[in-house]
Amino acid sequence: MSRFVDQAQIYVKAGDGGHGCVSFRREKYVPRGGPDGGDGGRGGDVILEASEQLHTLYDFYYRTKFKAENGRPGSGKKMAGRKGKDLVLKVPVGTIVRDAETGQILCDFTHPGQKFVVARGGKGGRGNAHFATPTRQVPRFAEKGQPGEERWIILELKIIADVGLVGLPNAGKSTLLSRISAARPKIADYPFTTLTPNLGVVRLSEERSFVVADIPGLVEGAHKGVGLGLDFLRHIERTRVLLYVLEAQKGPEGILSELKVLQQELAHYHQKLLQKPAAVALNKIDLVNDLSVLIPLKETLEEQGLPVYLISAATGQGIKELLEGLWRLLTLKR
Repeated sequence: MSRFVDQAQIYVKAGDGGHGCVSFRREKYVPRGGPDGGDGGRGGDVILEASEQLHTLYDFYYRTKFKAENGRPGSGKKMAGRKGKDLVLKVPVGTIVRDAETGQILCDFTHPGQKFVVARGGKGGRGNAHFATPTRQVPRFAEKGQPGEERWIILELKIIADVGLVGLPNAGKSTLLSRISAARPKIADYPFTTLTPNLGVVRLSEERSFVVADIPGLVEGAHKGVGLGLDFLRHIERTRVLLYVLEAQKGPEGILSELKVLQQELAHYHQKLLQKPAAVALNKIDLVNDLSVLIPLKETLEEQGLPVYLISAATGQGIKELLEGLWRLLTLKR
């Protein structure tokens, strides 16, 4: 399995244009034919293409320099040189491309098959046939091919999902993802079991499905890089709906305290995250003796616009209601 890499800096160089040719027509009975040097071929482009088969920038972790093929030089009989082959680099959907020098966003890959020419090949030089004039009938020079574009770029992957699971370590997000989809993330009872974002597809029916991302657990100070912090906060940006996963057995005060921590970390990273539609899943209700103590809290949060669902990812209790609620949030007209 490939290592998860969500940032990379690479150098790309398009192919140089081929040189034009200096040549003269030499045939039997035509001892002093005119110039017939052909043009050089254009250099190959460096093209980025989004692929839904990729989920990491691992391919750019060890290899960081990429060059397209140069154009071939022209030849006699006005024969043009072959164009250099384009170099196509596949990147995951959700990748943002920035110019390393200016920080400018060059492209945002949001759908499979999307392409972007990140470096254009140099134009081929003109052969000497182009430079013949009535006063200069024997030009002994041709144009050189132009160099291809080159630049350093930054690739930044932000996973695209419909619902992002947000919670502290051990809240049960991975268990929930494995319950509602075919995804099989690593699950264990210690912090940071999830070291990479995991994706799962939830299918409610043939025509109703959505993608859920299990974001590694946040901790207080994550926006400053504490824990796994900034490495994964960026992946929450592209989710349409947030689902706060909290442990029901911690009681109303503990739940509110943890919810506040999560919301503060999201706000510190980017205030717009708190403007996304959101819901709360109170998980592990199988460990709560008296569920009635959670009802006042549920009512309070729902008055604040946060639908609350009492669930057990371990037993499956309340899961159907949760998924239907998430679907309603995803289909709300905004």
